[in-house]
Amino acid sequence: MVFSGQTFLIVGMGKTGIATVRFLARRGGKIAATDRKDMDQAVKDLREEGVFPEMVPYDVSALEHVDMVIPSPGVPPHDPILAEAVKKGIPVYSELEMACRFLKTPLIAITGTNGKTTTTTLVGNILSEAGYRVFTGGNIGNPLIEYCDMEREDDYIVAEVSSFQLQWVRDFHAHCAALLNVTCDHTDYHGSIDAYREAKERIFLNQDRNDWAVLNAGDDRLVAFSRQLKSQPLFFCSTEAAPEQGAFLRDGHIVLTGLYGHEEIYPVDMIKIPGRHNMENVMAAVMIARVCRCPQEKIVDAVSGFKGIGHRIEFVTEKDGVAYYDDSKGTNVDAVVRALESFDRPIILLMGGRDKDGNFETLRPFIRERVKQLVLFGEARDKIGEKIGNLVKTDVQATMAAAVLSAHKEAGPGDVVLLSPGCASFDEFTDYKNRGNVFQDIVRRM
Repeated sequence: MVFSGQTFLIVGMGKTGIATVRFLARRGGKIAATDRKDMDQAVKDLREEGVFPEMVPYDVSALEHVDMVIPSPGVPPHDPILAEAVKKGIPVYSELEMACRFLKTPLIAITGTNGKTTTTTLVGNILSEAGYRVFTGGNIGNPLIEYCDMEREDDYIVAEVSSFQLQWVRDFHAHCAALLNVTCDHTDYHGSIDAYREAKERIFLNQDRNDWAVLNAGDDRLVAFSRQLKSQPLFFCSTEAAPEQGAFLRDGHIVLTGLYGHEEIYPVDMIKIPGRHNMENVMAAVMIARVCRCPQEKIVDAVSGFKGIGHRIEFVTEKDGVAYYDDSKGTNVDAVVRALESFDRPIILLMGGRDKDGNFETLRPFIRERVKQLVLFGEARDKIGEKIGNLVKTDVQATMAAAVLSAHKEAGPGDVVLLSPGCASFDEFTDYKNRGNVFQDIVRRM
């Protein structure tokens, strides 16, 4: 790709946008940048590094004399600048697309509505345990665009990729790509569940018969979609319905079949993180690891030592017989279901934040069966209350802090207080990590 003499517009100056500015500047590109938020500190830091992007207004006038637009992941396709760029025929590529044009290391890409961070982290751990040199990043940790300028020689790149990043790819290619699940999420960004699903399915773009596709056998549409793929499909299923190639349960063991001409058996008790969904995440990780020729014993060791990731059904503490769990990463309805299914104790459930067009009514049977009390907070508290607030005792608070204190007062020995918001955090917090950290701090200080 030619950079000298080309003008690139960076839309959004978060972590990914700033990394992209640095990447382009090192290659002689002329850079314009824009953001709805104040960028003074980011610009100051870049100038101290000798990087001088031209700051332009956040409107369609920013597109004048631009050869390519690179949006940060959080900028939706219907943003006026992106919509106008598409209308004018100006190429729009994600940071992921830019990075992949420079990667020489085999790429393992993992996406899904839920579980992608857990699975990505676990795959990175397994490969490292097996002695491979591994970079783990993408939508978590360091953006892939940063990796392109790192002086590293790795055997594999393991990257979490989001639908936002996949929205704008064209030549992207992954040697092994995994789509864990697709449930209703980010329709406010993509416009519809079908558009969201189509963006996720772009993870398999440009694969051929030498590549691998890991898919959820429980999703009929994914099974049908797999017939269009040129790569070799592997399916996982957390039941005893055996796929022709893939992983399933049998007699308390995970069975991997059809990969190397014989069955492989893995003990279920190697999994230390709760929930049926994590059984599926581990199955996907095991198949990816075996595609990379990791020995079985190394896989078992790595899975046995994996305690999960922060803010995903994370145990915080127990006080007076009440267990507190942080599932701040549960930002959609399906994630709430998965969290609720992980406990057999009465639950006081904290939900709320900024709504992402979630279908909260689908929670009704789970609330009736598993929830002792609801405590709702944030911008979405009234909407959630209208949909499911009549099923159990429900308290409504303005902030998460007030919700935590309310739950604490109501909880008794044997209960679980679970923060699983089912919403984005941006009404009150910078991100889900900030929300989870505040929750844990409040709980520990009570």
